[in-house]
Amino acid sequence: MSNLKDIWLQCETIIHSPLTLKEKMQAICNFLGSQMPAYDWVGFYLSDVKNKKLHLGPFYGKPTEHTSILYGMGICGQAAEAQKTFLIDDVTVEKNYIACSIHVKSEIVVPIIKNQVVVGQIDIDSHTPAAFKEGDKQLLELICQEIATYIE
Repeated sequence: MSNLKDIWLQCETIIHSPLTLKEKMQAICNFLGSQMPAYDWVGFYLSDVKNKKLHLGPFYGKPTEHTSILYGMGICGQAAEAQKTFLIDDVTVEKNYIACSIHVKSEIVVPIIKNQVVVGQIDIDSHTPAAFKEGDKQLLELICQEIATYIE
């Protein structure tokens, strides 16, 4: 099911299902992690806007010690601070990269923005260099746009 339109339709169904927000996020992580071969780790971070900190929410893949990230730190923190998507083809050339695993070669982080505020993000790591393309970026931005409507 690597057709991005089919992937999106399935994610949209999950997002608009009667599940709780946490369950929706977990279902999306599990679905993307199992359906997208290059998505080795998929997780949501939720923002503590007041303290400018991200906290790990539902995820798919190996556990990470990075359960709390300050805005500006690493790719996740940069995405929160800049309020924009970061698509990194080679994490080894990023000065601000925080390694979660020695196997990670590329990463994409898409902020979840509601009322001009970053309320969370989706973070995906791949063991494949340059794993993420424009289609992935569009898919993930759509997911984040939709899920934002369910975040208080």
